[in-house]
Amino acid sequence: MGQKAELSRQQQKSRETKERIFLAAKTILRKKGYEELSIKNICEEAGVSNGSFYHHFKTKDDLLSYYIEEQPSINPDLLDLPGSAEEAKTAIIYVYLNYARYCRDLGVEFMSAYYDTKNQALNPDSRTERPYPIVTVQTYVERAVREKIIQLNVGIEEFTTDIRMIVIGNVFEWCLRSGKANFEGNMRRSLGKYLDSTIF
Repeated sequence: MGQKAELSRQQQKSRETKERIFLAAKTILRKKGYEELSIKNICEEAGVSNGSFYHHFKTKDDLLSYYIEEQPSINPDLLDLPGSAEEAKTAIIYVYLNYARYCRDLGVEFMSAYYDTKNQALNPDSRTERPYPIVTVQTYVERAVREKIIQLNVGIEEFTTDIRMIVIGNVFEWCLRSGKANFEGNMRRSLGKYLDSTIF
């Protein structure tokens, strides 16, 4: 029992350190922007060593990516095989409304800095390590197509690229308007129109 309590304390300390590192990165992004977001600056702001940073994260983009992907969990039942094309569209939109809510929780300043062209965490070629929303959606759609529940009138790579661009555009618009855009409404409308034109 003592060992279990000790492990729990270690896990708690690790979680607290990760949170301090993230809050430091968030502070730097808000005050100085992505250009000043170096591991050295993050460690100084957080009061941790470089070794501690690298124990938890590989790179600064890995740190940002980690927090983007630590979203509220999506009800797995919703992403079971759909009964129809309409159910599939609803589930896909739900995934991204969930993402929009999480972006709101992180804040417009953080998201504005995160969506920087220098941030390699945004590179779709590196999106296999964590369950990014697009990976979740791609797997879901591929299963539904395989089971002949839905059909796509475009290839899966084109489909996921289009969705990723729609989502990035919505996040960018929300950031550009300092959080005053109808984020969820725009996400639902633009994704809905695209899905209506590609899934049947």
